Amino acid sequence: MIRLSLLIIGLWFVSPAFAQSDPNLRAEVEKIAAAHAENFNKQNAAGIAALYAQGGKQVNAAGVHTSIEEVYQNAFKLGFNRQEVTVGEVSSIAPDVALGIGEFANSGQGKDGALAVRGRWTAVYTRENGVLKIRLLTGLPIPPPKQP
Repeated sequence: MIRLSLLIIGLWFVSPAFAQSDPNLRAEVEKIAAAHAENFNKQNAAGIAALYAQGGKQVNAAGVHTSIEEVYQNAFKLGFNRQEVTVGEVSSIAPDVALGIGEFANSGQGKDGALAVRGRWTAVYTRENGVLKIRLLTGLPIPPPKQP
């Protein structure tokens, strides 16, 4: 996995010819992002997991996760029930590999009060049986502003 990540990063920076902007690819990534938020808002962890390629992973502040459905079931148990996702950049780096970058906002009501996390995400997408799927999603919170 590390080698694949390094290869993808290397291709992205070394070969700008691969980083073509494709409006159809962007639409596919935006559709995945919308489906992710829709399933999150319905608290449908299985629906979110279905957006991932076989062997897909998620990386967040807590670590690397392979059980995507479990990650979201745990988030829902904490009280998160609302997600907004924006897609900033989409790049094709190989015929069946793409990168996406954007932001998210998750919110809800926990047992101790309101929950809110804003963050940035990056994703590697691959085609599986002709369908674009998430192979690796990294989501990290945006740190609060520094206090003077």
